[in-house]
Amino acid sequence: MADIARLVEVIEPEVKALGFDLVRVKIFAKSEVGDDEIALQIMAENPATGQLVLDDCVALSHRISERIDALEEAGQVLIEDAYRLEVSSPGIDRPLTRASDYAKWAGHEAKINLTAPVDGNRKALNGDLVGIEGPDGQEMVTLEDRKSGRVTFPLDTIHSARLVLTDRLIAATRPLDTSGADDILEEQED
Repeated sequence: MADIARLVEVIEPEVKALGFDLVRVKIFAKSEVGDDEIALQIMAENPATGQLVLDDCVALSHRISERIDALEEAGQVLIEDAYRLEVSSPGIDRPLTRASDYAKWAGHEAKINLTAPVDGNRKALNGDLVGIEGPDGQEMVTLEDRKSGRVTFPLDTIHSARLVLTDRLIAATRPLDTSGADDILEEQED
């Protein structure tokens, strides 16, 4: 399987060059996507909106493809097998992948799966994010879990985390730029 850290080293400068922030780089195995190719998923966001519009995804996809192709032509193979590149916005119920996500989305509901049990035998938590504290590399995340109450655990014990789609989250999410939407003309039927 491909080295995710190396992929991030290659992809993040391309994301930054377009003025975006990298949210996640993930490889889905063939069995996970149900076809003959693996998928290289890249999520990025415009820091001003927290989203990417379709044109942004296209531009970023082309830039990343060109960079990976150039490295392969130079003899560096980042992904051994055939793969499909997927570039997208993280969406409203976004994955939480960076320490800053836990601060930014404090007060919103999240589902978190841990690599090690916390509060007895629990590895799956669901509740409102309280926030994150501690120095870089030793951050502690606090969650008001629906079953266990307030739980604090190290950031590096999180296997996966994402926001839960709620009315509160929808209200807090900035809408996409809709400038020009009123200029769309509908064709009238004869």
